[in-house]
Amino acid sequence: MDLGHTGQRLLHIRNEGRGALAGFLHVGYPTVDLSLRALAALTGEGESEGVDLVEVGLPYSDPVIDGVTIQRAGTKALERGVRTREVFAAVEAVVSHGTPAVVMTYWNLIERYGADRFARDLASAGGAGAITPDLTPDEAEEWLAVSDAHDLDRIFLVSPSSTDERLRGTVAACRGWVYATSVMGVTGQRARTSTAAPELVRRIRQIDSSAMVGVGLGVSNGAQAGEVTSFADLVIVGSALVKTLLDAEDAGRPEDLTGLRALVADLAAGVRGGRGSQEASLPPAAESGTPQRSPGLVGT
Repeated sequence: MDLGHTGQRLLHIRNEGRGALAGFLHVGYPTVDLSLRALAALTGEGESEGVDLVEVGLPYSDPVIDGVTIQRAGTKALERGVRTREVFAAVEAVVSHGTPAVVMTYWNLIERYGADRFARDLASAGGAGAITPDLTPDEAEEWLAVSDAHDLDRIFLVSPSSTDERLRGTVAACRGWVYATSVMGVTGQRARTSTAAPELVRRIRQIDSSAMVGVGLGVSNGAQAGEVTSFADLVIVGSALVKTLLDAEDAGRPEDLTGLRALVADLAAGVRGGRGSQEASLPPAAESGTPQRSPGLVGT
């Protein structure tokens, strides 16, 4: 696998002996300005441990894999007038704190904006790439071309139901890492992590032992995050983080990021203690010479 920008970061973290953490929040919720503050808070802002990668979500009117929590926040962002172009300001806000950012977006939004224009503007904002949950590699000819042209990572999704043939094609098309959905169905917090996830990660690594694998859908606390990073390179948390913002707004304090910061701290501690069993099964990895876009170079 071509590790691109974000895969190199995951490899570096793996060689440090721990798992990596990605956090998702929308641009535009509770408002655009408050969402930029919340996205910055995910990074720790230099004051505490934060996430290793930020997923900046673009709200969409027909989010096919989003659960109730993410749908609710995304709908509010749309009602409040968020626009696609504002995702680039959000990316800049994240990378200014030294943390890489990818955009998570449905393909329709990229297509309407213009695929080449979107890729160009994302790269110019310092973004590392994009996750496209409803786009499969066999339908992604245009995205493959423009992501190559603008040196962006492209992360596609696989699930426990993916056939071996589908896994092979998806892993080959990814640059950066593979997004493994750990449960069937839509996103949302769960009391326990999926038992299907370790088997899916094993299947991916059987196809390509160099692949970096992120696992998402269902993680809601540090203990679960540590459990996931015992067998995967990256744990992805979305609904639990979004819920802290919804709770704050419901309490009449939409600007209050206390709950968000506390959860980020718990998750960051979790990934720093959950690595043991994977380390026993993985050989030391050599870092390749693929250059990584500096997360601090905003607007280049």
